[in-house]
Amino acid sequence: MSNDTEAPLPEGWEMRTSRSTGMTYFLNMYTKKSQWERPEVPAEPGEVRCSHILVKHSDSRRPSSWREDHIKRTKEEALDLIKNYRKQIVSNDASFTDVAMKCSDCSSAKRGGDLGMFGRGQMQQAFEEEAFKLKVGQLSKPIETESGFHIILRTV
Repeated sequence: MSNDTEAPLPEGWEMRTSRSTGMTYFLNMYTKKSQWERPEVPAEPGEVRCSHILVKHSDSRRPSSWREDHIKRTKEEALDLIKNYRKQIVSNDASFTDVAMKCSDCSSAKRGGDLGMFGRGQMQQAFEEEAFKLKVGQLSKPIETESGFHIILRTV
């Protein structure tokens, strides 16, 4: 048995055989890009889809939202709120979508927090890093960006 088939491939990769050369290559199932070298780490998708809940505070880069013209809550109060929202969701006391629609300071609230598909370089760095680390269906811990505090739900 060759080295290529001994160990299972990292998540998101598929082993294929080239029709023209008969050689084994590896296909990233997310991006559909191929490579000859056996991958050692899970494949990273080119884009992800996430929903989020944002709680802004008085030091946010734009301390206003569709809910409040001028947000006066402190950073600590915002963090306490986002932790409470996460707790409600995790304990099934409320759905992510309901909390997003009622409580998020982002305009995505009207879509249940859905941000649509996005790739690298499109979101603030801390948000992006967390979004790409999450598995589909996984909910993040609170993440801080210049906008405020977020909890992120990876949907695709």
